[in-house]
Amino acid sequence: MEAQVEAFVAALSRVSRASKHTVENYRRDLLFLRRFLLDRRIALRGDGEEVDVGAISADNIRQYLFELMKTAKRATVQRRLSAIKAFFRFRETTAGQVSPAQSIRSPKSERRLPAVLDHDDVRRLIEFDSDRQDAGALRDRAIMETLYSTGLRVSELVGLNWRDVDSDLGMVMVRAGKGNKDRLVPIGEPALDALKAWRRAMPVAWELDGPVITNLRGARLTTRSVEKIVERRLVESGLTRSITPHGLRHTFATHLLGAGADLRSIQEMLGHASLATTQRYTHVSVNHLKEVYQRAHPRA
Repeated sequence: MEAQVEAFVAALSRVSRASKHTVENYRRDLLFLRRFLLDRRIALRGDGEEVDVGAISADNIRQYLFELMKTAKRATVQRRLSAIKAFFRFRETTAGQVSPAQSIRSPKSERRLPAVLDHDDVRRLIEFDSDRQDAGALRDRAIMETLYSTGLRVSELVGLNWRDVDSDLGMVMVRAGKGNKDRLVPIGEPALDALKAWRRAMPVAWELDGPVITNLRGARLTTRSVEKIVERRLVESGLTRSITPHGLRHTFATHLLGAGADLRSIQEMLGHASLATTQRYTHVSVNHLKEVYQRAHPRA
């Protein structure tokens, strides 16, 4: 089996032009399967010294994955099964062997709970440098206020133009967001005030069709630049919790839900195609629900 794994990764590198890192990952994952089969004396050649690839069955692979899931994360299991399936697809084309992994389904991904900040941490993250009034500080606070006020994806934030911000209505038009759909999202007064302060301080004259969030030379910021700004502000504000721009989106939804907003409205504001996606935020409101129950139920 080892020689056939090497032939596979060589072809992977040559034909698919996969990176060295990817090739090495495939090799390592397949050799883990080989070691498992050797240790348990499964699907061996007649001399018992090597695995006979042609003798590997679907049950053998399932047994390997079952043992792996006892100690490994699901993402690891998914990756190793992906390598196994790719290897046997290669065997189908080169040796005519029907893949024993073809019908094996990958385990579902673990649904990680979103990281969120509490109200005090959000206030600290936004306001810790409120004494600074230079353009960079005003822009960074506008970014933080807008992300938390609207729940926009970072890609949607950097895609905003000034025409999309309606101060009179207190709404932001998100154009062709995820799913290629426009949507209107409410924006609060503190965020609007922060955007106006940034607009007055912009080193380059703003235009209606120009970007809202720019660098100090007037060019639209990238999503990575916004991520770095959030990372820097976390450190400078002294917060020990880790949060990303997407984490502020989670925080937006969680705080709305905790204050009694209905899921359908939150779904609309977030731009989720499915309510099931929005429902993952309900886990963080369990404590709130318990408090309501304790206060309201006569036999709590």
